[in-house]
Amino acid sequence: MAKNASTPEQQSVRVLKVGERVRHILSELLARGEAHDDVLRATNISVTEVRMSPDLRQAKVYVKPLLGEDEAAALKALRTNTAFFQKEVAQRLGLKFAPKLQFRADESFDEANRIESLLDDPRVKRDLDED
Repeated sequence: MAKNASTPEQQSVRVLKVGERVRHILSELLARGEAHDDVLRATNISVTEVRMSPDLRQAKVYVKPLLGEDEAAALKALRTNTAFFQKEVAQRLGLKFAPKLQFRADESFDEANRIESLLDDPRVKRDLDED
């Protein structure tokens, strides 16, 4: 009999659920200003996505400061306070192992804007209208 009776689909759903819980915990910590850092308290930061590794030990946290304000300073402050965030996430999740957090800038908004500007190009509109 197999030790782990769950299917790969159930495991991936669990990974997504844990990632979403981590996102909510981090968002709450940032919204309440619980980190003892002036930059983090002065900046509204959105946690847009958390991607967990299959073993739940690594978490890539994608963040975006409101209006893109001073993204480099916000990322530096988050990375400086990683230990605080990891401790809080570990306590609130109640997992056997706390995930190691890696804060990264969310580039998806920039990519969406780039695609939007390409679609607004008159040459592209002309090609789309021909269909």
